[in-house]
Amino acid sequence: MDDYQVEGALRPRALDEFVGQERVREQLSLVLHSAQRRNRAPDHILMSGGPGLGKTTLAMIIAAEIGAPLRISSGPAIERSGDLAAVLSSLQEGEVLFLDEIHRMARPAEEMLYVAMEDFRVDVMVGKGPGATAIPLDIAPFTLVGATTRAGMLPAPLRDRFGFTAHMDFYTPAELELILYRSAGLLGAPLDEDAAREIAGRSRGTPRIANRLLRRVRDYAEVRGDGRLSLATARAALELYEVDSLGLDRLDRAILDVLMNRFRGGPVGLSTLAVSVGEESETVEVVAEPFLVRSGFLARTPRGRVATPQAWAHMGLTPPPDAAFGAAAANGNSSSAGGSGTSGASAP
Repeated sequence: MDDYQVEGALRPRALDEFVGQERVREQLSLVLHSAQRRNRAPDHILMSGGPGLGKTTLAMIIAAEIGAPLRISSGPAIERSGDLAAVLSSLQEGEVLFLDEIHRMARPAEEMLYVAMEDFRVDVMVGKGPGATAIPLDIAPFTLVGATTRAGMLPAPLRDRFGFTAHMDFYTPAELELILYRSAGLLGAPLDEDAAREIAGRSRGTPRIANRLLRRVRDYAEVRGDGRLSLATARAALELYEVDSLGLDRLDRAILDVLMNRFRGGPVGLSTLAVSVGEESETVEVVAEPFLVRSGFLARTPRGRVATPQAWAHMGLTPPPDAAFGAAAANGNSSSAGGSGTSGASAP
């Protein structure tokens, strides 16, 4: 098998092979097995959580578990209600329709989806103006699996039509190690235990990142080593690819560096911070900020972004006395996010 086939095989194919998300797996297993016993399509399923946590993989597993075909699309690809009607009318009975980033679906298509989910019917508009007529078109019973990274952006009428909602949590290092051992076996790369622990610790609790780092360490081992993924090889490879001991990459460290050295720890607005690191505001907010906030390196205050004492310590810097988190806070004597900060910083 070539590399592309092997890397495609890294996704587990059954619930028993899926590592982590134990509560979600147990709940999902009950939903699927109950539907199979009643010989009916399972209820519609909504999965929320950060990118790379296994939502698409679980959608594939759902289809495989019930022995149904899988149709894959995404919210941004459905721009008009006619696009959705074309997809729904071509579904076979019991088929699984996976819509990734479902919160980005166009509003007219979203309203059509309400009726399709409840009554398995779509209303096709024929004609324009006062003479337009809605023709009801029955569709085969199907199971919609929606995935979203922003559950709060889903309208309540759509969210309430899902029979089962699952939230995907970040993975523990131990769970990521199990995923890495399985992936390394499929890639034919001998992985040492301490190397697996090192890669897992830098993977931000995300299997997609863990598998990506594993492939980069494998590349390094094959080109500059003996092919074995050892601790020394893993550290050298991850240093080359600018992933530090806690998983921070180049953009993460650039944000913290600018925040501390140029703005004395903040507060500073998102747009100002993004311009300072040469990135778009959305890139900073969506790509970098969630991990920095979750890891305790960045605080989002009403006045702007602020570097925390943990961030100062990780970067090996000493906060100035007038920083938002001053020297006292860095020593653990205060947790206040107040302070003068830098004048002229834009609002968040």
